[in-house]
Amino acid sequence: MPDHARLDLPIVLPHVPDATDACVDRLTDCLRGQPGVSRAHVVPATNGAPDRLCVHYDPDTIARPRIRRRVRSVGADLTDRYGHLVWSVEGISRPRRARTIADRLRQINGVVEAEARAAEQIRVEYDRSSTSADEIRDVLRSMNVRTQGDRLAAQGLAAEAGRGDREEEHDHGGIFGEKTELIVAVAAGVCVALGVGLSVVGGTPGWVPWGLYVGAYALGGYHTVREAVETLRAGEFEVDFLMLVAAAGAAALGKWLEGAFLLFLFSLGHALEHYAMRRARRAIESLADLAPDTALVRRDGEEREVSVDQLRVGDTVIVKPNERIPADGFVTQGESAVNQAPVTGESVPVDKTPVEPPAAARDPTSLDPAHRVYAGTINGSGVLEVRVTKRAGESTLSRVVQMVTEAEAEKSPTERFTDRFERIFVPAVLGLVGLLLFAWVPLGEPVADSFYRAMAVLVAASPCALAIATPSAVLSALARAGQGGVLVKGGGPLEHLGRLGAVAFDKTGTLTEGAPRVTDVRPHNGTSEEDLLRAAVAAERLSDHPLAEAVVQYGDEHLEGRPPEDAAEMKGITGRGIRASVGGHPVHVGNASLFDEVGGPPLPDPLRDEVEALEADGRTTMIVRRGDTYLGVVGLADAPRPEAAGVVEQLRRAGIRRMVMLSGDNQRVVDAAAERLGLDEARGDLLPSDKVDTVRALRQDEDVAMVGDGVNDAPAMANATVGVAMGAAGSDAALETADVALMADDLSQLPFAVGLSRQTRRVITQNLWIALGMVAVLVPATIAGLSIGPAVVLHEGSTLLVVGNALRLLRYTPS
Repeated sequence: MPDHARLDLPIVLPHVPDATDACVDRLTDCLRGQPGVSRAHVVPATNGAPDRLCVHYDPDTIARPRIRRRVRSVGADLTDRYGHLVWSVEGISRPRRARTIADRLRQINGVVEAEARAAEQIRVEYDRSSTSADEIRDVLRSMNVRTQGDRLAAQGLAAEAGRGDREEEHDHGGIFGEKTELIVAVAAGVCVALGVGLSVVGGTPGWVPWGLYVGAYALGGYHTVREAVETLRAGEFEVDFLMLVAAAGAAALGKWLEGAFLLFLFSLGHALEHYAMRRARRAIESLADLAPDTALVRRDGEEREVSVDQLRVGDTVIVKPNERIPADGFVTQGESAVNQAPVTGESVPVDKTPVEPPAAARDPTSLDPAHRVYAGTINGSGVLEVRVTKRAGESTLSRVVQMVTEAEAEKSPTERFTDRFERIFVPAVLGLVGLLLFAWVPLGEPVADSFYRAMAVLVAASPCALAIATPSAVLSALARAGQGGVLVKGGGPLEHLGRLGAVAFDKTGTLTEGAPRVTDVRPHNGTSEEDLLRAAVAAERLSDHPLAEAVVQYGDEHLEGRPPEDAAEMKGITGRGIRASVGGHPVHVGNASLFDEVGGPPLPDPLRDEVEALEADGRTTMIVRRGDTYLGVVGLADAPRPEAAGVVEQLRRAGIRRMVMLSGDNQRVVDAAAERLGLDEARGDLLPSDKVDTVRALRQDEDVAMVGDGVNDAPAMANATVGVAMGAAGSDAALETADVALMADDLSQLPFAVGLSRQTRRVITQNLWIALGMVAVLVPATIAGLSIGPAVVLHEGSTLLVVGNALRLLRYTPS
């Protein structure tokens, strides 16, 4: 019979950034080829546990110890051969430059894969037999990209690069820091203005204005030339190159003023574009600044102030009134109201109380939200003592910051389209310009006139605004979502969320409170209420299902200290109920479908009528049978969330046409709940696989979101256009599995997320119309005779308009 072995992936491949790395695929492919191994795959991380490698094998062919040795051997070979670098860098100012840098790195012999992000992070996988970290760093330095340090130290890297990869001597963009590009651009403008002024004033030698224009060329073209050279070395043509060609052409014709004016406005537009991108990025980085730098910790009976990086799991930190909480954990002493808005977006402070006793918190993830706190949230008027459950780098806040930063690198469908369009458009523009250079042949005009017209068209057709139209909007929207307690994992989910036509909701815990309560106990055929409860409680005490917990709690409160008999041999029947042995008799507890499957006497008609009446009133029913005797039915209800009906109405106003409730509950119960909330459809009696099938069917008609807890609903969420998880601040698994994570357990964040994404799509559409519309107007105009000066003003003006329009998303508020 097949068996399986599991090993922590970080132990097997200690220097691989995550389970998506190519080395993981190499490892599993190699293991699948081993005799006796039928399958090798990765089990994703859950609730703080690492990713795990799972190997299925035939124990008759290969023993478990040999499997483990083979896995470690293959992992060691891969680790020795392939290096992995994840560097924070300075010098990547926008997505277009990130693409150029990644292309240049891939040209290095031995680099297997390279990824550069406008979030100023570089990830490289390389073959150590062909290249080294030093060579990769030298290439980056030649492109004026400087490493700040490794987030991941690859094995042997210390030997290759020496201790520490941080380049302390960096210029932050130039002699004036990050304002260097803007100052240089303004200086170019000053040269142009002085040159024009002196030309107007009589008596000035002609070489003086000319010298000022040459100075404007040097200043305005400085950064542009560097980036154009890097782009050409990577084998691509970008906007920078087109502008330089146009400026050089103007100089060749003696039009020094127009060429200088072109480079001034282009460099100014670039500088302002970088400013706008930095502003949006800082809105994201500001999330990381929420956590304090130090914490007051009690160790060995003494209180001392330490860096948050030095906090260990199990430490007790003391949080004074109005201070920020330094780490994720749970309250062991004190009471206070904590402002969780920085992490979850909740507008009202949440009351926090201690766990009693603290030792009961063996699994912190199972604690009530009233006991749990998060790094970066703000304590109220009370003093709290908090037991640390996660190190600083593993806190909810740090993971959110990391995921939002990584989301910048995931391009939206529109962004991928514009990238493809640019790769075709730029060569096409060069071809058109090449034809226009020879317009003098059929038109019989001077060669200089044809050359000037071609340069004007080159300026008009350069897609500067198009290149920045989508990335600036996506980055601003991601930052605004993070500030509102919504984690959106990239431009793709952001755009998809804005195109939704349908939303499928899990019922329990999403549209309802998720805490069912017993509302009805209906004995059958002379059975006493106490006998019914004793049988139900005895069997359900062995189950961890929420309905079972509700029955047990109700029984403990109403049986007046007369505990039921102990049960044994409990067996769960998925989606139906349970079977247990109580006092030597089999006891079945479940829905009506259970008793159609397990055999025995059929459900009596009077009891069936009782069940149907309860279900018609929105109750979930649990029928109890001992042996062949039906004892009665227990009715439970899960109250809808107070905000649920309002959220449904807001989503309908936002343009969601179809809203469906999915649940494993009885169809009548689901129908009643859906009717109260105003939903369009209700699908009940669903097993987990049925939810997946339902979501797939909905997706065939239109884009659909699946809203759930991110754990139990993960399969259905994975099959939806967008998976939305609620209460993600308390669940590592929800943060990993969802496309969109609502950090608070608050359904009202969903309309905000949908509204923001729809506004983002509108802004992107507006930007594309502005960018392409300007090109469509300017190209014919310049062919017809519009000079370079006005073309430059309109061209760069459209770029600034696009960026300003995108920045509006940072101030988005729901209507």
